[in-house]
Amino acid sequence: MPLFEAATRPYDKAAHYAWHFARGKLRHDPVFFSLLRRGLLPDRGSLLDLGCGQGILLSLLRTAKEQYQAGSWPQGWPAPPLNLGLRGIEVNKRRVRIARRVLGERARVDQGDLRDIDLSPSSVIVMLDVLFYLDEKSQDRLLAKAAEALEPSGLLLLRETDAGAGFAFQVTKWCERIAGTLRGEFRQQLHYRSAARWAEALERLGFSVSAEPMSEGTPFSNVLFVARRVF
Repeated sequence: MPLFEAATRPYDKAAHYAWHFARGKLRHDPVFFSLLRRGLLPDRGSLLDLGCGQGILLSLLRTAKEQYQAGSWPQGWPAPPLNLGLRGIEVNKRRVRIARRVLGERARVDQGDLRDIDLSPSSVIVMLDVLFYLDEKSQDRLLAKAAEALEPSGLLLLRETDAGAGFAFQVTKWCERIAGTLRGEFRQQLHYRSAARWAEALERLGFSVSAEPMSEGTPFSNVLFVARRVF
């Protein structure tokens, strides 16, 4: 069974909506398979997915391990993480229930507000499209907490919108506003920064940072920051 099908199939037992959402994310959002195709994640240690939603990344990583061990793996791709502990944190209780039902014992998912919850020591911390939901002070505090939680030479993978990307940013902003309205979150304030300002914030915390567009196949202005702890 192809990796895409295997990773999304468990969502159908959780909720039909969740199945459609997971398939849409993995089919159209380039960041998930990019992490595997480029071999960005370590083989062992612990990964903490902040704002994990329905656990799509966690499900993909566990399924990738199972597919690889079964001898079914895309030719030319590096081996996926085989000894990486997985934990996710999500504020939305319904999404947590879905993630737990899909993942079972394959990963731990906790419910909590990222602004308040303690972060466990981790080899990798992932935040995909999370920080713009927080005001700038909360963004900086969460980044500082993540830096403190990372082990020496740990990796922070941050995907955010580039507010300096002109028309692509306007498209991203309005699409996010529409999506929020459909979720009943039409009053929520969103807080964006330019890619340069995101990189500066990470460098102030002592990270070595590289940034690259992560919107392939979409009209959006998303950027993936690969930040390595060097402090």
